Amino acid sequence: MADDRPAGGADGRADGGSDPGLPDDEGLSAGDTWIELSVHADLEAVEAVSEILSRFAPGGTSVQPGFELIDEGLGARVDPREPAIVRAYLPGRDRSAARAAVREARVALGHLQAFDLRPIGELEVSVVHEADWAQAWKAHFPVMRIGRRLVIRPTWRRHRRRPDDVVLALDPGMAFGTGLHPTTRLCLAGIERWSDGGLVTGARILDVGCGSGILMIAAGLFGATGLVGVDPDPIAVEASIANAARNHVPVDVRGGSLPSRSGPFDLVAANLIASVLVALADDLRAELRPGGRLLASGIFVDREAEVRAAFESAGLRQLERTAEGEWVALELERPVEA
Repeated sequence: MADDRPAGGADGRADGGSDPGLPDDEGLSAGDTWIELSVHADLEAVEAVSEILSRFAPGGTSVQPGFELIDEGLGARVDPREPAIVRAYLPGRDRSAARAAVREARVALGHLQAFDLRPIGELEVSVVHEADWAQAWKAHFPVMRIGRRLVIRPTWRRHRRRPDDVVLALDPGMAFGTGLHPTTRLCLAGIERWSDGGLVTGARILDVGCGSGILMIAAGLFGATGLVGVDPDPIAVEASIANAARNHVPVDVRGGSLPSRSGPFDLVAANLIASVLVALADDLRAELRPGGRLLASGIFVDREAEVRAAFESAGLRQLERTAEGEWVALELERPVEA
């Protein structure tokens, strides 16, 4: 989904000023320099803006939702009334190619703005030096409360714990899954809901496309005892193992996808994208024991019917639907065979 390439900030970048192309920067041609493109956009316009910027960015885009500060400014929660920031990064070494990409992005965004469907800001352009990313990107990850009890705390931030808090310490690195994206939040809320219903304690859980490991670690903190994660990205495998160790949660994380060859599981979480969920529908059912439940997220609303049809064809019964903005999560059950 979104690339977690760190966003630039006041440190390590030059402001775009009034230049309609690229910022003036003598070090722009250096190999470790990137051009950051950013756009403030209404939540419902994020998908369209992301699609435009991803045409020019080899690493995809990242989305920073609007926040409301809570706990005396020590934490934050997503405020859907505030605009999100969509970011993308272009290699800075080829100035002419970057200038052309910026020009084309501005034109495409201008066409989108002309529809006047949702508020979309102007394209902002700045220079980010790779050496500064290690610190600058961290400013965009606050402590975040998900649901009633679950708190996602970046390792470099402090949190004033409440008596019932379940605190997950996370260092997302470059792996997807931070709690900032609606699809991840929907999954985390679903896991807390499972916990409230007594389904998690002692359960065996599979996390398909585990990314940073955030979902299976949350399940472990809620009392799950058999945690398996699979992801084809070796960076994600390393991040999941490191984050699990940081939270003292034992996990078994492997490279690859389904079948896991470790089933059946009581619960399966799959925060993927619609096309992958459709392709894996039969495999996801096969990972569940009879009576086991699947939490599937990463479904954009215009693909929901297709995903639901695939799950129904695979023999899964829908129990619940939750949504945030244009994103949907489905909870399904593998029926107990007669």
